[in-house]
Amino acid sequence: MKANYIIIGFSAILLTLIACGNLNKKAMLDSENSTAERLSDHKLTIYQLLVRHFGNKNNLNKFYGSLAENGSGKFNDINDKALEEIKKLGISHVWYTGVIEHATMTDYSTYGIHPDDPDVVKGRAGSPYAIKDYYDVDPDLAVDVDRRIEEFEELIVRTHQYGLKVLMDFIPNHVARTYASDKKPDGVVDIGAEDDTTKAFSARNDFYYVPNEAFQVPAGYNPGGDDFKSTLKDGHFEEFPAKATGNDVFSANPSIDDWFETIKLNYGVDYLQGRQLHIDPIPPLWEKMRDILLYWAEKGTDGFRCDMAEMVPVEFWEWVIPQVKEKYPALIFIAEIYNPQAYRTYIEQGHFDYLYDKVGLYDGLRKLVEDDSTGHVDSITHVWKYESNGFSKHMLRFLENHDEQRIASRFFAGNAWFAKAAMVVSATLSSGPVMIYSGQEVGEPAIGAMGFSGDDGRTTIFDYWGVPHHQRWMNGGAFDGGQLNDDERGLRRFYADLLQIVTDHEAIREGDFFELLNGNTWSTGFNGKTYAFLRYTEKERLLIVANFERRDKEVKVYLPDEVLAHFNLDKRTALELTDLLSGKQYKTVQIQDGILLEMISTDALILSF
Repeated sequence: MKANYIIIGFSAILLTLIACGNLNKKAMLDSENSTAERLSDHKLTIYQLLVRHFGNKNNLNKFYGSLAENGSGKFNDINDKALEEIKKLGISHVWYTGVIEHATMTDYSTYGIHPDDPDVVKGRAGSPYAIKDYYDVDPDLAVDVDRRIEEFEELIVRTHQYGLKVLMDFIPNHVARTYASDKKPDGVVDIGAEDDTTKAFSARNDFYYVPNEAFQVPAGYNPGGDDFKSTLKDGHFEEFPAKATGNDVFSANPSIDDWFETIKLNYGVDYLQGRQLHIDPIPPLWEKMRDILLYWAEKGTDGFRCDMAEMVPVEFWEWVIPQVKEKYPALIFIAEIYNPQAYRTYIEQGHFDYLYDKVGLYDGLRKLVEDDSTGHVDSITHVWKYESNGFSKHMLRFLENHDEQRIASRFFAGNAWFAKAAMVVSATLSSGPVMIYSGQEVGEPAIGAMGFSGDDGRTTIFDYWGVPHHQRWMNGGAFDGGQLNDDERGLRRFYADLLQIVTDHEAIREGDFFELLNGNTWSTGFNGKTYAFLRYTEKERLLIVANFERRDKEVKVYLPDEVLAHFNLDKRTALELTDLLSGKQYKTVQIQDGILLEMISTDALILSF
């Protein structure tokens, strides 16, 4: 190994504190605990799985294949053994994705389910985010379609028996163009049933309309591919007057790149009049959506991941979340959100427990993982110092989910191991949640076009599909990794070790944070590709060092006198550190001489001392 030394010193923030003579425990933080009490004494570790994929043993993977050809996982496939292995991975919460019934090209009319027009469905399976009935579940996921809701309820019970919590999607911004609930409880008025369709906007309407115009299917759309035949596939969908499309398109002619399969829900925002808000009296939709949340909470759901939450006015969340939590106080709400300027509003006013940290930590880490020339650890500093300053514990960190490209795909890193350092930082930077997506832990690369989902490095949410690397771990339903190769087994062990560490160690679960390095710090040989920070409590101290470069190097870390004093360490004494991931030990004769660390390419150390 070539000796490339990087001397890591104390941050500019610490220099300022020293000058002010005001170094104490609170001053050393990113101040994430200064604005509100801690959420809990545990750290959420979330495993997202698309139920349609997770238990699917069929590996045909025909392009635009049907349910009969490509198969689908079922609620019952997530059995005791599967849940035991998810728990052993270090998971606390399972996000069951794609549960609620959505529009599909598969015909379930023999079960009393009205068929959908394929001209307004994306993919043979359909998007899990084009909801067809908020009070029903996807029939694809049931062994006995007539018992589909009961099978989901049994999965909730089974999940709880393994000490795991259940998360599910709540999709509040849009529904399928074919929305009509046949499972709603008695006395519930269906969404849109009482609308005045002559008005483009009314706060009493559930939808937005384009009066006197008929909806037009986007030109060139070929639903289901060339081989899919249906009498309903005719390039036409009967909708008059046209309704506004889910991604805020107030036209009868959405493009093929729009969310044309969905219709926008109306929370009292008049988008055509400068987004004027009409919420006194409360719009009828608000109460309908509250009752839907209560319906699923009553079944034992422990939390909701709220799709595109910022496309719904924060005033709705301010109104609904306290009402739902009054009855179910332990429920958690996670917002999919992409506007850092709105983060504080959706936490403090909107009452969300956690927010996506995509535009921030994910984007910054991705550039480092890809070895992009613009990637720099300053992006990490920017996240905790500016974007989430004071509420880092509310940020959900991840490197994969159903919307993002797989790490191992050629569109991202091309090698799942290249994200090791980034995953350690994502998991340990704060006490907030960390999430992985099913297949990430075995390096799924999402190769090839799948149907509506093209060859884009994502695992399709629109098509019936098996996930090859995950299927090798599933091993025909044994869930024992029996078909994985050594590299894939090693990757899964890394994820299990990391998630167990963040679960077991209080310094990560609830400890304070202090950055040892950022781009403005003096250093020798600094190149913006190495990051170091402390997580600590009164009982535990951890030093985390991440090497984002694709080369081995040696790093020397210096702890300043003031930090040593805070930890009651003499700068002339020897120090021993143990890497919690590998068990390797590091020693220094005198702390003042620095801690010399051998850093493997794209690796990270979690050092206890």
